[in-house]
Amino acid sequence: MLTQTRRLAVATIATGVIAGVVGLMCIHLLHWIQALAWDMHSGTLLQAVSAISPARRVAVLALAGTVGSVSWYVLFRRNRAITSVSDAVDGAPMPPLRPTWHALTQILIVGLGASIGREVAPREMAAAFSAMAAERLGLSDADRRIIVACGAGAGLAAVYSIPLSGAIYTLEILLVSLSARAVAPALITCGIAVLVSTGFARPSFFYAVPTLNPSLSLTVFGAIVGPLLGAAGWAFRRAVARVGAVRPRGRRILVTLPVAFTLVGLFSTRIPSVLGNGQASAQTQFDATWAAGTGFVLALLVLAAKTGTTFLTIRAGGWGGVLTPALALGAGLGAVIGLPWATAWPGSEVAAFAFIGAAAFLGASMKAPFTGLILVIEFTGQGATILVPAALGIGGATAAATWLARWT
Repeated sequence: MLTQTRRLAVATIATGVIAGVVGLMCIHLLHWIQALAWDMHSGTLLQAVSAISPARRVAVLALAGTVGSVSWYVLFRRNRAITSVSDAVDGAPMPPLRPTWHALTQILIVGLGASIGREVAPREMAAAFSAMAAERLGLSDADRRIIVACGAGAGLAAVYSIPLSGAIYTLEILLVSLSARAVAPALITCGIAVLVSTGFARPSFFYAVPTLNPSLSLTVFGAIVGPLLGAAGWAFRRAVARVGAVRPRGRRILVTLPVAFTLVGLFSTRIPSVLGNGQASAQTQFDATWAAGTGFVLALLVLAAKTGTTFLTIRAGGWGGVLTPALALGAGLGAVIGLPWATAWPGSEVAAFAFIGAAAFLGASMKAPFTGLILVIEFTGQGATILVPAALGIGGATAAATWLARWT
């Protein structure tokens, strides 16, 4: 008869495989939808979207809103509740059917260009199937909690090939624990999941970022601007919670979501980077090709448009993640503040300011500074050379967000 420790070990391996398969399925489904909708067979979504007519952009987004609204209306028709990953970690039942339906709808609309993140879908599906495995293995309540959290973190790791970020997300956000019994499964499940989803070869980094150079200018920037980024991240988190709490789930979604998505499609005819999960917007800020002349105005426009379309999507009834949109907004804030700063006090490239902005804003918006930093490092393959200014920026952001949460 298996002891609880051996059952936990078996569940850990099974969860890693489950999350890896879920991540692999989400990756291929997303790519298939993007190829069908945008004729995207290589390159980035921004390149594919920019190559097609404005009319087709609007049509595809209108289709996304229509299909998404019908799917969610049917899902919520008899039961408007949805079990979140956090609820499942705390013991709420999470039968796989509803999370799978919910998650596949998210993947569908993101593939069709919705201005929302894709990372919630693999987390929900992996958590649901991991919970089922934990119950079949007869784990204790404490070990079941660990396995469900590990499933969610490994699902995130698998879809983006970010094993350390997935493990830290599990420990810092879901479990709030660094016990050996939690740390070992978190690391192992994420490692197995990434191995299953992407194999031994490391895929290209999610964002292409040049080598970042430290400087006194960047260090002072991190120390001074960090609290401002933290306040912005805190405000973003509160706004997402408020908007998400009132999104429609009844018949009204059949109107609001198609209309909102059509508006997003119209925005994309002028600013195509608003489409998708935020990768295009963030890459624009990391590239800083707008840094000369009137391009600075364009950067502000991209930042405002991505913020507006993300909130519009959620308010109209769309579901999905805000991790990559938050990273895009943070990178945008860092870049648009950093450009005049670097002009007045040279020493580092605009991409370094965008990096600190992304990590500080993301950490504050998630209330998880270590997750924010490691996510941006794994997404970009950069950061080791500017850890001191990044630490100052993230520390200041965390302090500001904590103070605001306490006094409001």
